[in-house]
Amino acid sequence: MQHILDVRSPAEFQQGHAPGAINMPVDQLAIQLSNGSTMDKNDEITIYCLSGARAGVAKTLLDRAGYTKVTNAGGLSNMI
Repeated sequence: MQHILDVRSPAEFQQGHAPGAINMPVDQLAIQLSNGSTMDKNDEITIYCLSGARAGVAKTLLDRAGYTKVTNAGGLSNMI
């Protein structure tokens, strides 16, 4: 399964996001992962933010949690 995660704030997400993206702010990602994620560790996960920096942090968190197919797509402009 493919997931597109927008790791920006909810306010940024409301201003516009990639089609099909799910908002999961990077500051809440670790909590979501520790509470049990609905994503399979072998699912393809593409993450983005505004410039790619927060997506990089999110990729590190997902990598450490054992997710194997995580791509940092950089900023929103790369997704639309």
